[in-house]
Amino acid sequence: MLIIPAIDIKDGKCVRLTRGDFEKKKIYLDNPRDMAIIWRKQNAKMIHVVDLDAALTGKPVNFDKVKEIVSVLDIPVQVGGGIRSVDAVAQYLDIGVGRVVIGSAAVTNPELVKELLKRYSASQIVVGIDAENGIPRIKGWTESASIKDYELALRMKKLGVTRIIYTDISCDGMMQGFGFESTKRFAEKAGMRVTASGGVTGSEDLRKLRALEKYGVDSVIIGKALYETNFPCQKLWYNYEKGMNLDRNFSSALRRECCS
Repeated sequence: MLIIPAIDIKDGKCVRLTRGDFEKKKIYLDNPRDMAIIWRKQNAKMIHVVDLDAALTGKPVNFDKVKEIVSVLDIPVQVGGGIRSVDAVAQYLDIGVGRVVIGSAAVTNPELVKELLKRYSASQIVVGIDAENGIPRIKGWTESASIKDYELALRMKKLGVTRIIYTDISCDGMMQGFGFESTKRFAEKAGMRVTASGGVTGSEDLRKLRALEKYGVDSVIIGKALYETNFPCQKLWYNYEKGMNLDRNFSSALRRECCS
């Protein structure tokens, strides 16, 4: 089960939201790049980045911040949030992003996904389905789609998509456990590789997730639980890294260490 730390960017800062509510945000670090360095130092093998401002506007508001993250890491970076055109995808892939996540556009413009899969491999283009009570939410979770979550997944599967990032919105950022039943139901019906997301609170949730591997759930994105150091031994690492002055020289030194 691959664990993927999440970095959400709003107004250029690293934040976490509660159930996607932009009014309920908590700032963890002013520079998302420094957060990426911390997660890499803690042995992350992939980082999931979301441009929250872009999710609302459809424009890559925090593109430069994403570029900074890619530049200091030696592991794949997966990016989502407001990516709704071929040009936007190309822009991210050109700076070294490993995977691009298509969310709202999978509902509003499925032809975009079809076109992207003609140009790029299925490993580079994944679809994010953020659902509440089985119904996908789009445009920064401000609107509901008129299709069920697994129906959307099957539609994407026909186009050639092989992986879905599935988020149960009702659990996201609540620190009360992830949506086991909703994720299981979705994975069973979709029959695809699934990255779970939203609500993982501690080691017990990870144990439960292992039971879903037989349904195709092979990875999980974790946000707030990591930031709040809910896992054994993590607090020591986190406090040590956060307490240091992550200036450019330190960042460069840490990057060299990570790459060695």
